[in-house]
Amino acid sequence: MTPDELRQSYVDFMKRIGASQVPSSSLLPENDPSTLFTGSGMQPMVPYLLGEKHPIGNEIANIQKCLRTVDIEEVGDTSHLTFFEMIGRWEFKANEQHYKQKQIDAIWHWQIMELGMDPGRLYISAFAGSDELNIPKDTEAIGLWSAKFKSVGIEPIIEDDPWQYGASRGGKIFLYDEKENWWSRAGSPLHMPVGEPGGPDSEMFYDLDPSGDPLDHPASESDRFLEIGNNVFMCYTKGETGFVKMQNPNLDYGGGLERVATALNGDKDIYNTAFFLNPKNKLMELSGKSYADDLKSFRIILDHVRAATFLINDGAEPANSDAGYITRRLLRRAIRAGKKIGIQGSFVGQLSEVYIDEATAYEDLIRNKKKVIEIVNKEESLFYRTLQQGEVEIQKHLKNKGNVTGADAFYFYETYGFPLELTEEFLVESGYSMEDKASYAEAAKKHTEMSRTASAGKFKGGLAEHSAETTALHTVSHLLLAGLREVLGDHVHQQGSNITSERLRFDFNHDEKLTLEQIAKVEKYVNDAISSRAVTSISELPKLEAKESNVEGNFWDKYPEIVKVYTIQDHEGKVWSREVCGGPHVEDTTNLGTFRITKEQSSAAGVRRIKGGLFKHYTLQSELANIYLDHK
Repeated sequence: MTPDELRQSYVDFMKRIGASQVPSSSLLPENDPSTLFTGSGMQPMVPYLLGEKHPIGNEIANIQKCLRTVDIEEVGDTSHLTFFEMIGRWEFKANEQHYKQKQIDAIWHWQIMELGMDPGRLYISAFAGSDELNIPKDTEAIGLWSAKFKSVGIEPIIEDDPWQYGASRGGKIFLYDEKENWWSRAGSPLHMPVGEPGGPDSEMFYDLDPSGDPLDHPASESDRFLEIGNNVFMCYTKGETGFVKMQNPNLDYGGGLERVATALNGDKDIYNTAFFLNPKNKLMELSGKSYADDLKSFRIILDHVRAATFLINDGAEPANSDAGYITRRLLRRAIRAGKKIGIQGSFVGQLSEVYIDEATAYEDLIRNKKKVIEIVNKEESLFYRTLQQGEVEIQKHLKNKGNVTGADAFYFYETYGFPLELTEEFLVESGYSMEDKASYAEAAKKHTEMSRTASAGKFKGGLAEHSAETTALHTVSHLLLAGLREVLGDHVHQQGSNITSERLRFDFNHDEKLTLEQIAKVEKYVNDAISSRAVTSISELPKLEAKESNVEGNFWDKYPEIVKVYTIQDHEGKVWSREVCGGPHVEDTTNLGTFRITKEQSSAAGVRRIKGGLFKHYTLQSELANIYLDHK
């Protein structure tokens, strides 16, 4: 099946059994500064799993674009991807008598009956229960899966000690404790805060090597069993003294679309699926090499160009910080790998075009094709100039110092983007060899530790915590956008935000630096709205109706068919803001304090960034002086 056929098969089936489809959220999460990227299908659903009403109902299905940066260095093996698509199905406030059966019936039918997956190579994990936590074994899920296997003539042996016996005793359903088969946002049940929902899960695996080591099992480190999906039965809430059963639980199913394709392919190599077939052929044409000639380099290029293409489309243009830094890193790693397989000259734009042409399910990407490819080509040209600069700097260094150490090589990489292998090649061509190469790894480790420390502090707090302070600033971000549109024009739309309990950071499209007069006018708009004691109201409208009535929104094709519209209006009838959003917001602006803009700067090409906060005591003159200094 082509990727589009696989996507459509899933969506059509879920609609047939009663689910409503919602479009994929952006790779850049809205209202969640705890992470740079949307890393799972569950992430945009957190408000509804916590009890907020979803505008289109309680049974939802979608295909969510995801990106996980922790896997960048792992890319090159048979299964790791940075960008991937997750199929999902949710039931909010479900009927506890039927929701497990409905989910297991649904996913079994789609995988086995619709796709033709071999049930003999499908394996299941389930929750073994915990006496310590006073949570019983998930006998219901075990029984439901057993019945499914029996329906196709397979006797499902239940293995209750997989760590000892693996698959050697013919196990089909493997039982694990809460370390493997429990899900909550906090992980282990012991780490869950009071009031947090969670529950046992039941994962699905496909055996890619039936003749493999009999001691392998789904939770082992072997690549024999590929996880293709997870069914989370969120039916407990953490109480003061233990776990309380929820009367109306949630169902959270997520599966990797590319992994399902891998299972159907019966081949461990995810890059042999249809998702990469045409891009791989294009890459072989461009390089004159076979995929088998350099598997790792091919895989790096195929993954990274695909990821960067989708990132750029969602607003993460190459930059030196935040999400744009990851885009730049992915593209430059792909370009270096291209050089390694002998590609001379630019190629990334051509490969990106193949991915875009095949992504007909993502209409916005097709629509933005020209812009995305222009950005990719520009970044590739910039990097080639960077490489030339790196060679000049190495030559200068050799002239002054007479040698290059591993630590020096890392400096060239960190400062000029000049990779280690190219430094080594250049030195050999110049009649030198690298000294103390081990110091490269030491310098890289130190840099990584410093980056992690900075990142941990950078994303402290945020809307994921829904604190009063963060909620207040989120409401103010709506007023800020309205003020920017009032002062600068209707071309202005939000391009991203990062909101903690301490400050607001807001990105918007605009080509010029704001003047001090414009900053003062925007600030005044926000504070006038606050002082008007405006009230926030919520309505649900059909997407088309909201768009035609000039409700502010930026990514209309990514919104569901019914949207939530938040209106901030004062008692005299003046509407200060009317915008599509997911919340949360304050009920009124009475006690917000005074908003000030503390910094205005460039974020990326054509994108400006404002930082600001709410203050109870405010001296206009001194703050304008601070802005002026930053502006200078």
